[in-house]
Amino acid sequence: MEKIQSGNELYEHIRKMSKTNSVTHIYIPGKGTFKILLQEEDSLSILSEAESDSGFRQMIKDSRVAYTTGDRITTEQFLATISPTDFAK
Repeated sequence: MEKIQSGNELYEHIRKMSKTNSVTHIYIPGKGTFKILLQEEDSLSILSEAESDSGFRQMIKDSRVAYTTGDRITTEQFLATISPTDFAK
């Protein structure tokens, strides 16, 4: 298990993963241990799914329109709106 101290170290660790080296365990101080699993990326999967699912195709279209018109929030803005109680059972 590798101890990760920065975002750059995490990126570098993930970059070294491959088809034969597809599972890794890391430790991030203050957060805990993580298991990362690299799965093959199927570049055609989103396209083929959108072609076969009209609802998904519409969701992508709506998302693009919202992005273009600025009707969106950043990840940072979203994270600021949630709290641990949102995930309580």
